[in-house]
Amino acid sequence: MTRRPTAITAGRPRCDRGSATAELVLIMPVLVLMLMFLVLCYRISDAKLRLADAAHQAARAASIARTPTQAVTDAQATAQSALADAGVTCEHLTVDTDPAGLTPGGLVHVTITCTTRLDDLAVLAVPGSAALHASATSPVDLFGDQLGQAS
Repeated sequence: MTRRPTAITAGRPRCDRGSATAELVLIMPVLVLMLMFLVLCYRISDAKLRLADAAHQAARAASIARTPTQAVTDAQATAQSALADAGVTCEHLTVDTDPAGLTPGGLVHVTITCTTRLDDLAVLAVPGSAALHASATSPVDLFGDQLGQAS
């Protein structure tokens, strides 16, 4: 006794040829969008980490300067150099240095703001740029040579 295949088994057609391809075609745009979102998240978090490192380096450079003017200049130069070395491109870079604590045992505070472009991920409809901020504080050495006076 041979059983003849029926067209419908348990409410489902037996011939499923091509259904996996059709499902893949339907889900592929969602998978691509998810991948692009992950790339966006990675780029922003990586830029924030590199910006925090540059702020730390700039604060340290400012804390070992001898004068407040030199502290501001050193912080700016160090931040630009650190970001360039890290591969972070800023459309607009602002380095705010507070050298008020530039006395032995004091604290020097640096805040960096970097505007970076995101418009290459246009499919996600993200804004054209994002402003990222990082700040760091560095202590001034107690026994360092401050304001030209040897300790």
